[in-house]
Amino acid sequence: MPDNLTAYRRKRDFAKTPEPSGRGDRRGRRRRFVIQKHDATSLHYDFRLEVDGVLKSWALPKGPSLDPRDKRLAMPTEDHPLSYVDFEGVIPEGEYGAGPVIVWDTGTYRNLTERDGKEVPVEQALKEGHLSFWLEGKKLRGGWSLRRVPLGRDGREKWLLVKKDDEFAIGFGIAVDVSGNAYVTGKRPPPNRRFRRRWAPTSPTTGEATTPSWPRWTPRGRRWTTPDTSAGRASTTALASRWTSPAAPTCRR
Repeated sequence: MPDNLTAYRRKRDFAKTPEPSGRGDRRGRRRRFVIQKHDATSLHYDFRLEVDGVLKSWALPKGPSLDPRDKRLAMPTEDHPLSYVDFEGVIPEGEYGAGPVIVWDTGTYRNLTERDGKEVPVEQALKEGHLSFWLEGKKLRGGWSLRRVPLGRDGREKWLLVKKDDEFAIGFGIAVDVSGNAYVTGKRPPPNRRFRRRWAPTSPTTGEATTPSWPRWTPRGRRWTTPDTSAGRASTTALASRWTSPAAPTCRR
């Protein structure tokens, strides 16, 4: 079997970067996915799916969207090792992808791609340019699709990540929140001047750093909630102030 991580290892000096080399990785019983927030040359989100013993990877300049009308650009990158699914840390200056990385969401996924009533294997679906799948993450749930689009003038391969219209879809363009916390460790990136403005949320009135909070979906109540850190409980909020929409989010029934 060919080594799918040759390109990944060639770009990195593992004596300097804290990233895993991937040697000795083992597959789990269920396929995993991860979305990592990565402040490299530009702030973006890395979307990775476990496929054939590696993490197939795409860079999302704008992150995922919960609105099925949004088609988010996904640029394919080199395969990553399975152990990268838990990676958080700061890639040092001078190394490939220098900058802080946190796990924004993680979980498992299952294949939804079918043809003539039969499941199409994930590997084959990606080769053919269209994959449908269901995410079971801490933030993202429901059906999604990845579709390859025709090459443009630059000749670069491009994909589109689109949310399926199901009970976990939201009717307007909610994308991602700006909190700096990670899910795996709960830690925030170190106070580096280069990254502080992007990673540390601040109060619009005082300009001081605020305690980040994740919007959470409560299926039973069919509403969005955010943690109330002062009272130690979750309180329902109209998220219009958090997002760029003029109205609070609504659930598709």
